[in-house]
Amino acid sequence: MSDCAEKLNKIHDDLYGRFLTFYIGDSTYGIGLSKVLEIISVQAITHIPNVPSYIKGIINLRGKIVPVIDVRLRFGLPEKSYDDLTCIVVVNMDDMNIGMIVDQVSEVTAAEDETLTDLPEFSNSKSSTFLESIGKIGSDLVLNIDCRRFFYDEVASPVLEKNHGNQEWTVAL
Repeated sequence: MSDCAEKLNKIHDDLYGRFLTFYIGDSTYGIGLSKVLEIISVQAITHIPNVPSYIKGIINLRGKIVPVIDVRLRFGLPEKSYDDLTCIVVVNMDDMNIGMIVDQVSEVTAAEDETLTDLPEFSNSKSSTFLESIGKIGSDLVLNIDCRRFFYDEVASPVLEKNHGNQEWTVAL
């Protein structure tokens, strides 16, 4: 195995089972650390007309245009004013950088396979459709987000589409 392949395998092994945890209201959510690029404070968001309310708009992140989704609104929860604890978690999904507005970032934590469980059968709320599993970390429960379902709408079309001519992402209308 080449040095490059060995390094990639080590990085994958280091990230497997690790989650960035954050709060939406009183609930703790997690997202696979391998998808997280960076965490930034909320900045000026350029709003886009005629898009779902959970798509807050776009930001300019070091010259790159990044669409931003409010996790609260995507879950069907009431809107909350942003404060000093509100962050944008920039993730990579299918070669697209997307910002996720969260109430507060908590920590990076590890969850072993045996601590991850499937969602209960009765989970049928809007927010539970975006969940992948439940992690038990100590006595706390972490609801792990399935990025693929989170970033695709109810009819399985992408919320955002890539314009291959200029390698930019645009909001699907």
